Amino acid sequence: MSQPLSRDVPVHPPHATLLFIDVQNFAAHREGGEFKGATPEAFEAQYGPFFEEIENRTIPAMQRLQAGCRKAGIEVMYTVICSLTKDGRDRSLDYKITGFNVPAGSWDGKVLDAIAPGDDEIVLPKTSSSVFISTNIDYLLRNLGTRYLILSGFLTDQCVESAVRDACDLGYLVTLVTDACATMSAERQQNSLKAIKGYCRQITADEFLAELG
Repeated sequence: MSQPLSRDVPVHPPHATLLFIDVQNFAAHREGGEFKGATPEAFEAQYGPFFEEIENRTIPAMQRLQAGCRKAGIEVMYTVICSLTKDGRDRSLDYKITGFNVPAGSWDGKVLDAIAPGDDEIVLPKTSSSVFISTNIDYLLRNLGTRYLILSGFLTDQCVESAVRDACDLGYLVTLVTDACATMSAERQQNSLKAIKGYCRQITADEFLAELG
């Protein structure tokens, strides 16, 4: 297969993988560990708009995307922030400083039920912002024959953006599904999409599904 000279090309399903980034209980469920300790008033003030957005728009877009990719025979994978140990001693220094510890096997480390993995779909625990740093995902993607990487998840301007840049540098053709990712405000979302536009093509879930036919 010849190398395309543009990022704006449709994916070829036999060589494509959809990756959901950190769509998990810890940071995308109202009872997740990242929000423990917040009073109902403080939670609503700080996180209410984010959850309204992801529950009404982002997660439904993810569900359509997941169903469409499965139907097209596209590999579906997931990452979750989750340590390999209970005490989190294997975490990155950044996660230790931040205070993120999602123990191995915990509810917080599970993918949201709304997009629960299928019986034979891969879930990778990670302990860094970029999945390419703390997992063997590049090795796995190459074993799967992946050339086209479709990205969706949280947060757009953190772990998703890190994955976009690293995947681009590693030679993948990256498609970012803009309404199937989100961050804490509309301003942050737009700033991130603008910042990484040169590393990926950006389309909506429905545009992507129409492209699949």
